[in-house]
Amino acid sequence: MHTSALVLFSGGQDSATCLVYALERYARVETIAFDYRQRHHVELDARHVVLREIRNQFPYWGNKLAEDHVLDLAVLGAVSETSLTRDTAFKMEASGLPNTFVPGRNLLFLTLAAAVAYRRDLQVIVTGVCETDYSGYPDCRDDTIKAMQLALSLGMDKRFLLETPLMWIDKAATWAWAHTLGARRDALCGGQKLVDLIVEHTHTCYLGDRQHRHPWGYGCGTCPACELRKNGFEKFKAEGASLS
Repeated sequence: MHTSALVLFSGGQDSATCLVYALERYARVETIAFDYRQRHHVELDARHVVLREIRNQFPYWGNKLAEDHVLDLAVLGAVSETSLTRDTAFKMEASGLPNTFVPGRNLLFLTLAAAVAYRRDLQVIVTGVCETDYSGYPDCRDDTIKAMQLALSLGMDKRFLLETPLMWIDKAATWAWAHTLGARRDALCGGQKLVDLIVEHTHTCYLGDRQHRHPWGYGCGTCPACELRKNGFEKFKAEGASLS
């Protein structure tokens, strides 16, 4: 039986939901993030606030939170000519991929996460990649994750389990799932407390905008990440969630 997990926790909506999933499921949960000189570097600040608020508002989960790791991946920013690592406009490339795609990013993240998990004796690696409601990144696909699980397990001679709880759900379903998870630990608020925590404290905007507050959270409101988050939140509300 698996009892421990390492969650790739960027500080965004998806990874925060995956973190709560892991805290509900496993006895010991550690977190990891990567500083690759991303334009939305503010997400690395947001994640500490999210961790603090989980501990404060949800003691059951907070008691399971263990060590947090942040790795310096400046080299990834140095070799990436993308709109996430350079001050350039968002656009589609001739390849059909958006220029927000950072080649090799998730592959490198998972490799380093596995190295940390190996050293820390953590059995499961949880990541928020998804190929249902996403930007078309090839390193978010289910086939990629399955191949990485095999390669990492063989290469480190340790049987890792890579979990992708969001792989087959869209952003509206992600909001709804957070509401359901929150309700398990706060019957009085019926999940609203966790939704509010995600709205207020997580960060998803590619431009790193923490000045403009919307019903779905902070962000510029126009970048691809904001559009996905906004549309998912509005669909979630339309499907019957009682939000304020």
